[in-house]
Amino acid sequence: MSEFKASSFSDEFGGGPDIVGLTTFTSPYYFVPPSGSTAERPSSPPPGMLRFNTDIGRLEVWRNDHWATILGESPNLGNQILAADRSATGTGVRGLSGGGYSTSKRDEIDYFTISTLGNAQDFGNLSESRYWISNGACSSTTRGVWGGGGVFPTSPNKTDRIDYVTIASTGDAIDFGNLDASRYGLGSCSNQTRGLFVGGYQTPGSQISNIDYITIASNGTDAQDFGDLTVARYYMTALASSVRGVFLSGRTGTSPYNYYNTIDYVTIPSQGHAQDFGNLTAGKAESYAGANSTRGLCFSGYDNGTATNAIEFITIATTGNSQDFGDLAGNVVAGSIATSPIRAVAAGGYQQPSPGNTDTMQFVTISTTGNAADFGNLTVARHTLGSCSNGHGGL
Repeated sequence: MSEFKASSFSDEFGGGPDIVGLTTFTSPYYFVPPSGSTAERPSSPPPGMLRFNTDIGRLEVWRNDHWATILGESPNLGNQILAADRSATGTGVRGLSGGGYSTSKRDEIDYFTISTLGNAQDFGNLSESRYWISNGACSSTTRGVWGGGGVFPTSPNKTDRIDYVTIASTGDAIDFGNLDASRYGLGSCSNQTRGLFVGGYQTPGSQISNIDYITIASNGTDAQDFGDLTVARYYMTALASSVRGVFLSGRTGTSPYNYYNTIDYVTIPSQGHAQDFGNLTAGKAESYAGANSTRGLCFSGYDNGTATNAIEFITIATTGNSQDFGDLAGNVVAGSIATSPIRAVAAGGYQQPSPGNTDTMQFVTISTTGNAADFGNLTVARHTLGSCSNGHGGL
């Protein structure tokens, strides 16, 4: 074994010399690991590969199935405190929940740290109070974005507004641009670069199949056409890996409604119409979904008109029908999901038959199966809010 000691070294091209054999490196100063953007991640890295991600400004390590961010201290995200103090926030993946409806439409944005347990705290406000954005939120590692929603009693009673926040800070949302059409009851998902907004409700009995996309880093531009769903529907949900956007459930028509067990998908970096993925266990609407890089979860919903507490899962890289995961505590519909690589946190919703609007937050460990456990509470009890995070499966 040889030992190579240096405060710094480079060759004429700015890199280090080739060192052959088993070598240790020590320095009282520092070393600089390989670096590059998210798009420049190696396609087949060895387990344990370490690199600096220039998009997010953090080290990351390959853990055999996903890139895990190495988190440090942040004055914006607070200190990592696990379990004991349920009001504490930490430095892990941050979830945001915005908008919704209680006795009226809401504009609050809450934040919480997914790796801890605790109550949500005030982040700021949306640019417009709105609801039925249960799945109209998406995000990159830096930005959270909300699109569309219901604004009743304002006329017209729906909006095409898109606004965004910087996740690591706190503050009010800023105008981003507009969807191609005003609508509510839409779904949304994203990878690091693109956000997709799918389906939705326009007028009584009128639902759309539109899939729009935005470039998350480029505010000031309106959404553009991506393609169409396999079935036009509203009150649907969506989730994503870095490659695939997956769209689940929904309904059409007016009472009596048609409930769909449809799952379809697109390839996010491309454009085109959605393709068939498989089916949920039953036709549902007002479900809510989230994912890590490999597994997607679909929570609750009206199962052909009856509220359910079921949680189902799919493997995103394959196609096929969903499978049973476990149950929520209560039949809570019209909530929303924020995820990290490990956890999915279900926030808010409408609990049937009582007590109606809820501020409850529940979580599950995505890689396992089982029932949800208590996480904490939102600042305001409400349903049809939109949630996102800076650590979901699309990143």
